[in-house]
Amino acid sequence: MTLDLDAYFARIGWSGERRPTVEVLRSVHRAHMLGIPFENLDPVLGSVPSLALPDLEKKLVRSERGGYCYEHNTLLAAALSRLGFRVTLLTARVVLGAAPGDVRPRVHMVMQVDVEGEDGGGPTRWLADVGFGSHGALLEPIPLVVDAELLDTPRRHRLVHAPHDGPLEMWELQTDKGGYWEPQYEFTLEPFEAPDYEVINWHSATNPRSPFQQAVYAQRTLPGLHRALSGRTLVETADDGTVEERELSDSAEVLRVLAEDFGVRLPEGTVLPG
Repeated sequence: MTLDLDAYFARIGWSGERRPTVEVLRSVHRAHMLGIPFENLDPVLGSVPSLALPDLEKKLVRSERGGYCYEHNTLLAAALSRLGFRVTLLTARVVLGAAPGDVRPRVHMVMQVDVEGEDGGGPTRWLADVGFGSHGALLEPIPLVVDAELLDTPRRHRLVHAPHDGPLEMWELQTDKGGYWEPQYEFTLEPFEAPDYEVINWHSATNPRSPFQQAVYAQRTLPGLHRALSGRTLVETADDGTVEERELSDSAEVLRVLAEDFGVRLPEGTVLPG
């Protein structure tokens, strides 16, 4: 099966010229970020999300659901490939929130997107990622160039080389936190394949130490606002930096907020653990 591009573009609210250009890459990436929420409800409810394209289309495109990184980025990779981009799947190590000396496994999916040269120039490489459930996530792809900076309004990112003893260069994505650069994740350019993500996805969904097993996480990026739910804590961050936080009373309110504020609707009768 190939992805139904018409249905996908309707879901993310994008209409443009279907050509593999930098502008198309940027605008599709941002539309996806604004159009489909991040959520981990399947692992919380005891199932492993399918990464098969028909299942992703049914869940993320044709239903009021979202997904986590493997689902989002597999879907975007399929769409970009249909548009004629060359996509290489990569895996990153999340360093956001890690204590000094902590070494976390590489369990985050990202991608390199190659765009053929325009006006006679050579191809350019871009880091794309619509599956990082964080306020520091990319809204648009960033050039895969050392010390590249991106003002993906209202956010700001840069790519640097991180210290590393291995044979491959280590890249680090950072986000501007109002005066300092906060590391988000690190990655090399070693290609990964679909079977690799089947293993990583299984680990993330079933390992009792995985954060996706332990609590509900949902993110929704909207014009002017980023909304995040962690367990029963709801945080809304406006583009001007204003933050509002409140605790939800019970699982029923969590389900209501997911539906009304995140666009994530679960079947009638769903009961969240805890």
